[in-house]
Amino acid sequence: MKLDEYENSNEQDDGSESRETFLQSTVTTKILLGIIAILLVCILILLGAVFLRGKKDDMAAQDLQQTIADYAKKQQELEQQIIEEKDIAPGKEESAQVTLTEETAEDDAFEEAPVSEKEEMKAVVVDIEDENDEAYTKEFILKEAYPHFEANNQDAIWDLAHLKRYVKLSRGLLGTGEYYYQGDVDSEGKPNGTGLAIYERNSYYFGEWSHGKKSGRGTWFRFYIGQKNKANAMGIYVSHSYSGEWENDLPNGEGAEHYEVDISQIDTSNKNIIQNVVGNFTDGLYDGELYANTVDYIGTIQEWDAVAENGVFTLWRDMSAIGECSVWRNKDDHLWCLDIDKSENKNQGIRELLK
Repeated sequence: MKLDEYENSNEQDDGSESRETFLQSTVTTKILLGIIAILLVCILILLGAVFLRGKKDDMAAQDLQQTIADYAKKQQELEQQIIEEKDIAPGKEESAQVTLTEETAEDDAFEEAPVSEKEEMKAVVVDIEDENDEAYTKEFILKEAYPHFEANNQDAIWDLAHLKRYVKLSRGLLGTGEYYYQGDVDSEGKPNGTGLAIYERNSYYFGEWSHGKKSGRGTWFRFYIGQKNKANAMGIYVSHSYSGEWENDLPNGEGAEHYEVDISQIDTSNKNIIQNVVGNFTDGLYDGELYANTVDYIGTIQEWDAVAENGVFTLWRDMSAIGECSVWRNKDDHLWCLDIDKSENKNQGIRELLK
């Protein structure tokens, strides 16, 4: 090859290499610019995310502060309410006491309640229902009372009998010669079988009937609700009952008479009060061998026996000179007897059931 050709060849080679270098440099620059652009975009995205997160955190913080403020406000309101209730409470209690006193006074005016030696047996008329309510109807009262008499639930019977609606219902029968009844009846509508009757003077009977007459086994109750009359002059008795055999509306056969006694009303001059009499009865009169127990003003129980015939006691000793006769003899000491006036030794029995 000639020298000129070699030099031309070299010049051509140098130009090609320069172009290649320039092209390479241009591509590299573009790549770098692209990378830089991408990095800038990423940085912007990151900055935007950080900004948004910060804004959200600020909003969350504001919400949290608002929640805390609301909670604190509610707590203050609650504390203020408690304080106000404490300040008002004594007044409310005083008002309730006044209302209770007025209701109690009204009830006491309706029926004076007797006092019993048993706390749960104190007679307090507490019913304050509307008199127009169905609870005051005889149908409701009989339906309400029946299952308790049927189960002989003495506590429930006591409680029901002293409700004002029961007292009022019984009082409404005073002097009418009528009674309210629920139970079995015969073809003529007369009590026959088992049933409950409500009478005047807070009296009740539950048991067996025969064509309108108490007959068979049954229990009669009478409750003295604030009554001090001929039958209970000293206010010593709070209730009186008989449970046993009946015929023709009267105790006939074996049975037990019971008095609920308020010993706080017994003074030392009445040392022994009859509480129970058990034995035979004929038309409501004591008839045959009898057992009794008595209670005194400190609650001491003594047991006694007696013999009677159609309501007349056989005398253990006759003290005609002073007009007394001994009718009950102490079971442990036969020299110790209970006396009655000789003129009273007749028609001795369940006095409230005798005609």
